[in-house]
Amino acid sequence: MHLLDFLAGWVAGGLATAVGYPLDTIKVYGFYKGMALPVLSVSVCGSVCFGTYRNCLHFLSHLRHSSSDVKPARLDVFIAGCSAGTAEAMVFAPIDLIKIRQQNQTHPHQSYQGPPSRDLLSKPKYRGPIHCLITVIKEEGILGLYRGITALWLRDIPCFGLYFLAYSIFTEWLTPQGQNKPDWSAMLLAGGCAGMTYWTLATPMDVMKSRMQMDGMGQQRYSGVLNCISVSFRQEGTRVFFKGLSLNCVRAFPVNGLTFVIYETVLAFLKKTNLKD
Repeated sequence: MHLLDFLAGWVAGGLATAVGYPLDTIKVYGFYKGMALPVLSVSVCGSVCFGTYRNCLHFLSHLRHSSSDVKPARLDVFIAGCSAGTAEAMVFAPIDLIKIRQQNQTHPHQSYQGPPSRDLLSKPKYRGPIHCLITVIKEEGILGLYRGITALWLRDIPCFGLYFLAYSIFTEWLTPQGQNKPDWSAMLLAGGCAGMTYWTLATPMDVMKSRMQMDGMGQQRYSGVLNCISVSFRQEGTRVFFKGLSLNCVRAFPVNGLTFVIYETVLAFLKKTNLKD
């Protein structure tokens, strides 16, 4: 197992999250609302995602060519990306649910039993990420943290496959002939384009995922992912599947471009340091 890939992904995920979070929350009040948990934990998601991707790619290269130095086939890149999406979703699901609940909460604390008071009733249900975590487990059980996981898998498994495939194709196009590796500007552009590709394809299921996650805060409206898709389409039409697409793409280009630049730079540094040792 190549542990350096996990470490580089951890660094890249954390730094890129700090840059992209204000854009992620611009549709609700407070740029950094609900950010405490994601900043501490998205690094872990980045580590799992990039680490799984690279290790799966190494495995497939050894399986087909008995060497990881051979340029991987595009099918292998896609399969490795799908594997990364599967693993990342398992780690990301509880974190994302807590973030979504905190960003969109409108319910007051249920513990208050006194006379109505505007100040008290305007208090949010969750006082912070840890309180949100405990409340969800208490009210919905451990599985409540994975509400919307099916929609998340339907989003992340194919879209991460296409995400890494797009990055691979764009870096190949942007690397000059005779040069083995792309420079930082090529990685920035390729990562940005890969991010926009991901969100263009992922936004419909992302909307459904968020609705499923929010469904646990009050009376449940949806019996499952298919029911959520059906009800949303019937009530709001086709446009419901593309809510937030423009904002997602605006955010995706700088964040994902920066993610790949940081990842590749940190990985190269760690490999050099490891060789010296």
